[in-house]
Formats: sequence, structure tokens, C-alpha cells
Amino acid sequence: MNTLTTFKSAGLPAVKDLASALKANLPSIASAGSVIIKMDKTGHWVFGTDQTEIEPDSIWAVNPFSFIHGYIAWGDGDVLGEKMAPISQPMPELDVAPPGAKKGWETQVGLSIKCMNGDDKNMEARYTSTSVGGKRAIQTLGVAIAQQIDKDPSKPVAVITLGKEFYTHKSYGRIYTPIFNIIDWVSMDADNSAPVLEMDEEVEDAPVAPIRRRRSAV
Repeated sequence: MNTLTTFKSAGLPAVKDLASALKANLPSIASAGSVIIKMDKTGHWVFGTDQTEIEPDSIWAVNPFSFIHGYIAWGDGDVLGEKMAPISQPMPELDVAPPGAKKGWETQVGLSIKCMNGDDKNMEARYTSTSVGGKRAIQTLGVAIAQQIDKDPSKPVAVITLGKEFYTHKSYGRIYTPIFNIIDWVSMDADNSAPVLEMDEEVEDAPVAPIRRRRSAV
């Protein structure tokens, strides 16, 4: 692995303004990637239309400029409408929810991440959530990035692994929620690859992981 990752910066605000945007918007509550990633009801992180499981040792970089907030309207498993904006901007204005929307407009937050190793290296993914657990995970990550920028604005990119936790619901049983585990901080520059190189070397010495299975969409 020779490079970390590079995020397009054209048209983005200065990094020094990012912390203010994160602090101002996330507690009160991603540019879109090429695939949709989510945690399914069984606690597996999956992506794409085939619901492919991520590799167990995958490492991801968070685009710090990709945090978004807004609204989404779901029908019977289909998105009927979506209005999102960068967190540096106000929440989008709403009109009447689309016909057939089960819950009307629901508040949604999201972000974009990029895989840094394995078979999915360089794949960009968009994660959004309307659930309490998903919003909390994104908020926690956003606050951590804001604090990191205050501490060292030269390294605003969080390097993470995708984890999970669960709680037991009286009616629905075990409910899984996402966790973004921060393992390093790097700059927007693609030359910051040393920490990931060290992790890649450890992964290479580890036993070969089983081939990922395809999972049906939940």
C-alpha cells in the first residue's frame, strides 16, 4: 500500500472552518459515495446492491468535508424523496412529503468514507442513517473530528474501522448499532501512509480470512 487516500478539495471550505461547522450542526441533530454502505439487522456491515459484507480487517478514511444533514422520505422499502445539505449549511427547507411516505419526512445525517486496503481499496461509500444509534455514531465521530481539528488542523482525516454494539429491545430482541473506531489521524495529503502500512503488515501475517459471502438485502 503506497498511498493513503486523496479527497477532492475543490470548492470546499478551509479546514479551519470545518470544526465550527461540525460543532454547530452535529450536536443538534456525506458527499455521496459510489456505493451505499449500511449495517444490516444482523449486525453485518454490507454495501452495494448485492449486500456484500465488508472484509473483517478493512480500514476506512473519513472525508471530513462529507458530513451532511437533511431529510428522507421512505415508502415501502423505496426512497421517495431526499433533501440533504452539507452541515456547513442550514437544514433544507421542506415541502409536503411525497405520497406514500410511511413516516413523512425523517431527519437524516450522513457522511462518506473511502476504503484503504484489501479487495475494496479505493472504493468510496456513503453512509446515512435516520436511527438513533446511527445518528449517535455519526455525531460522536463528527465531534471527535472537530476536537482533532482544534488540536491539529493539519490532520483532519479520521482513519477508522467499522464496528458494532447492541442492546436488547423488549419487543424486537437484539438491536445492533454502528460504532466508528478511530485508529489514527492523517492529513488530506495522500503521502500520509505510514500508519496504514504498519497495519497492512500485521494483516499480511495474520491467518487468511474466509471469503466473504453474499448476503440478501434485508
